[in-house]
Amino acid sequence: MKAKKIVKVGLIVFVVGALAAGAIVIYLFNKPHRDVQNTDIDFKSNASDLVAEYLSDPTKANEKYLDEEGNSKIMAVTGKVHSVTKDMNNQFVVLLKEESDKAGVSCTFSAATNSSAEKISVGQMITIKGVIRSGAGYDADLDLYEDVVIEKSDVITEN
Repeated sequence: MKAKKIVKVGLIVFVVGALAAGAIVIYLFNKPHRDVQNTDIDFKSNASDLVAEYLSDPTKANEKYLDEEGNSKIMAVTGKVHSVTKDMNNQFVVLLKEESDKAGVSCTFSAATNSSAEKISVGQMITIKGVIRSGAGYDADLDLYEDVVIEKSDVITEN
């Protein structure tokens, strides 16, 4: 009798736990995405200055540009276009970098903003709005500098 009761309670706990986990997954899956382009800018920076901040003190830069939960604040980064490419998802990737910089700011556009990157040309000075995915750094194993990565990017015009 006791074994039956333990199995019954265990089964009830399992079912309740599975339902709770399923509800959490459904909630997170349907959670609205962050609308970066319709949100006010938290920081404006020059691409070279942003890279220099991350290379000199990544912890301090993360404290400045990330909120308490680790999400990036909204950035507007101005710089000279070094290259314009497309990634495997056919999204534009614009690298803002001066020739003298060790690393640059790689800005990946989204499907919704991809069309605004079509007119960008190398050498152009532009301002791009987005959120930081990762900061610049030096990879000793590969002996190269890694770029700051900005995602959900779009070209903005200053008024």
